[in-house]
Amino acid sequence: MRNIVSAGLDGATPQSLAQELGVPDVHVFEHVGSTMDVASALGDRGAAAGTLIVADAQRSGRGRGGRYWASAPSSGIWLTLLERPNDAAALPVLPLRIGLRMARVLERWTDAPIRLKWPNDLYVAEKKLAGILIEARWREQRLDWIAIGVGINLQPPPGVPRAAHLTSGATRPKVLAELIPQLRAAASARGVLTLKELHDYTARDFARGKRCRSPASGVVLGIAEGGELLVETAAGRERYHSGTLELES
Repeated sequence: MRNIVSAGLDGATPQSLAQELGVPDVHVFEHVGSTMDVASALGDRGAAAGTLIVADAQRSGRGRGGRYWASAPSSGIWLTLLERPNDAAALPVLPLRIGLRMARVLERWTDAPIRLKWPNDLYVAEKKLAGILIEARWREQRLDWIAIGVGINLQPPPGVPRAAHLTSGATRPKVLAELIPQLRAAASARGVLTLKELHDYTARDFARGKRCRSPASGVVLGIAEGGELLVETAAGRERYHSGTLELES
């Protein structure tokens, strides 16, 4: 992998990005396997909270369930933010908190409202715009660091018809300037979801009221304060802490 400090990101150098975003360090890569892998290595070496890794392209971007995909050059925002939060109890709801904050930021560059699909996807209409991945490192039962991975489409991904993208006015430095403070605020929040967060999520819930086949067969009722998915099944209302939400077509 090759660090492109001299070229920077859309004309912004890593140093200017770090100053603009108020973070201790920014690493910009032309090509990288995965920004999550870079963040993991930096986290284990003691990198400061707020360290940001951005790639112009990824060869093996990571998603939930071990899925991999290629992220084409200049076609999106592919980043990982390293944080060291002090409330492990807030970790289960972090993807939902991040989704809420991302939706408010990105909606200025979309033609329709952004909706959220449990636990980590952002949609415009029926098309996926962005995804979130959280990885955590524990040391002796203590949360050491978390890596917040985010992928956002700036252009239509080739061969993916059911994908949304931001409008032409969105540039990576502009989006990062709005987004990074919100990611950091979400990472520092404590406890379960507040009543306001639950209300806001319900207003954007992509799946509420729809039938699903996974993690169970039933009707999606929404989410609980602890981040669990609520599904009305044949056996009654069930809570799911993990898994993939697959809706019936």
